[in-house]
Order: sequence, then structure tokens, then C-alpha cells
Amino acid sequence: MITTVTVMLPYTPRVVATNINTASIMASSASSQCLEYRVVGTCFWLFCTYWGCKIRTSVKVRHFIPELVVSVYNHEGQNPWSEMSLISQGIAGGAHKSPERQFTQLNFKNADAIGHPQGAISQMLRGAGYYCKSQTTPFMPYFLSSLDYFAWRQGLPEMFYPEAFTFGLREIKTNGDVWGNIYPRSGSITQIHDYKASAVIAHRVADIVSRTGQLHIYQSAAQTGGQGNWYPKPVKEGNANNHKWQMLAPAMSRSCSIFPNGGATDTYSSQLSEQGNYAWALWRPYSCCKRRGQKFLYSIDWYQPND
Repeated sequence: MITTVTVMLPYTPRVVATNINTASIMASSASSQCLEYRVVGTCFWLFCTYWGCKIRTSVKVRHFIPELVVSVYNHEGQNPWSEMSLISQGIAGGAHKSPERQFTQLNFKNADAIGHPQGAISQMLRGAGYYCKSQTTPFMPYFLSSLDYFAWRQGLPEMFYPEAFTFGLREIKTNGDVWGNIYPRSGSITQIHDYKASAVIAHRVADIVSRTGQLHIYQSAAQTGGQGNWYPKPVKEGNANNHKWQMLAPAMSRSCSIFPNGGATDTYSSQLSEQGNYAWALWRPYSCCKRRGQKFLYSIDWYQPND
């Protein structure tokens, strides 16, 4: 007698992706958990008039600001930020994968990094008192993978960097679950799980734009600061004091975390996109003092995070 056996391939349910717009992104920035506002020190200023000079002080504050919206998607024109989807036109996207069956571990994604429109965060900061201003400009493109053709599609020249072929160096991983390597910072990644692959791609973009002098076509989102302003250091994987991610699409989140966010057994079913399109807000920490003189002298910190 012949027995018929039916083999079911594993299937992980996905959330149907919905586009986000500028209004929803602005509203999403009203997150006290992401903001993490605190007074961290005292600044000293030299204040001079015709009758002499004296030392004035002001408080030093530290908080996170949503700098960029980083979108990761499969095909041209599929940036989930609806108002920005036109700038991704003309990108020859990789083949779209069926959500039921995936027979290859090689994944390719396009990606953009656009200045965060902020919005609600500005109102929150005004209510908190003194606040720092972002070094990024709303709606400005800082990275478009369509323009970074050779580095993003071919992995050149970073595929020859030591970080690209040294096991355990510059990786996003948790409890033995390796999501992917940071280098080469291209659109290709060996990862069958679509959410994990997209998260690593987003982190690669942040790694590029938060630095200067990288061999990519991009606009750096890194400034030097000074005169009572301390801008964030380059993004570093695994450091929650250095950066945070807030998911915007396919599911809007009110909290922030770093990658990897979850345990090794987490299926991330609530975060998977049916279309393979994702968007996150990148939050980074700023410190600043209110100006109370013509010349900044120095500051004393009560709290020093390990950035």
C-alpha cells in the first residue's frame, strides 16, 4: 500500500505593509521613551560688557532626536514613506520573494535615508525646557542607494575590507543568532529572514551617513559641534547610548530599541512586511547648553554615558 505524505513548508505570517506619510512620521516622534531627556551637567560662559567680564553658568542637557528616516525596500518606487517614494524611481530592484517559500539566503534591498520631519518632538522639547537642535535638515536626502550604484550593488571596494571577511567582526547578533555583518555596506546580505535582513541594511546605511569620508555617494549627517553643542558620535552596533531605532513601517511603534531587538527564538511575525518594505526612525543623542555669554569656557558633567 502506498502512503501519501504531505510536507508543509514553514510559513511565518506577515503584517500587510501600509505606507506611512509625513503626518504620521511627525506624530510618531512624540515618544518620551525614545527622547530620554535629562540634565547631565553645568556649562560655564564668559560674559563681558563695557563694565567688565564675569562667569555665567547654564545647565547642560542630553536627549535623543530623530535624525533620519531610513527606508529599506525591494523595488523601485516602493519607499514606504509615500511623499518620498518618487525619489526611489528608476532603481532596478531585486527579485521579489514569495512570503511562503524562500529557497535562497541571498537578499538584496534598496535603501534611502531622508531627514526626519520631526514635528511632535519639537513640542515635547519646548515643554521640557531647553533643548538641542538636530544637525540634520528635514526632508533632505542623505543617502539614496540608486545613486550609490557600484558600492551598493557591487560591494566595491568594501568587499575587500578586513571587516567584510573576518568572522565575528562588526556583526549584529544576539545569543548566538547572527543577523548579519555590517561590511560590506551594500544592498546584498546573506539572511533568509526578511525583517532581520532589512534591519541590518538599515544599520549599514546609518553606519555610512553618521561618518565622513566614506567611499560612498552620500551626504554626511555628521558635524563637529562646539560652543556648547555636542553632536552624536558615529553609530555603533550594540550601543543603546549611541543610537536607537523606532519602527515606522509596517507597524508603527511608540518605543525605541537597538538591533537585534528580541531573543534568538523570536519570529518577529508582527514586524514582517508582506511587500518586504520597512522604515525606521534613527534617534541619536545630543548634548547642549543654553548660551549665556560670548565665549564658551568648559562644562562639568554629572552623567557620562558610554557613547
